[in-house]
Amino acid sequence: MNWLANLAQQRTPWVLLALTAFTFEVVALFFQYQMGLEPCIMCIYQRTAMLGLLIASIIGAINPTNMLMRVSALSSWAVASIWGYLLARQHLEMQTTTDPFAFSCEFEPNFPVPLHQWIPQFFAATGDCGNIDWQFAGLSMPAWMEVIFGAFTLILISVVASRLIIKKSL
Repeated sequence: MNWLANLAQQRTPWVLLALTAFTFEVVALFFQYQMGLEPCIMCIYQRTAMLGLLIASIIGAINPTNMLMRVSALSSWAVASIWGYLLARQHLEMQTTTDPFAFSCEFEPNFPVPLHQWIPQFFAATGDCGNIDWQFAGLSMPAWMEVIFGAFTLILISVVASRLIIKKSL
């Protein structure tokens, strides 16, 4: 339990999280540019949540022993992974609903700044949310993203809970 509780104070787990999030971003770009799968608005939002995980891990890796940096990184991780999970869940519902009027997919991302105009190669949405263009082991892309973001969230909860348990026992 001490090992798990102390993970957030070490640089290596943060770097591993950064590499994992970066790998998922590269895979998303591979699917888009090499496999020709056009991302929809929900895909772009999930991609942005993964970018949030990458930023959170970089914050954590900068100085994991500093409490302010660690709390900022853990908070950012929580927001990004939970937001990503909820987005993936909503996207999966869009793909599996039988009511064609239940959901509508926006055409442009609703970011505070026009990222889709500044970096269209990464943030422009050109696909349809309801299309299932790719599956692996019977799960579509949003289903896999729900699993991935769920795993990130469970890891975060485990690390934070073990840290709180260890602190209480001291």
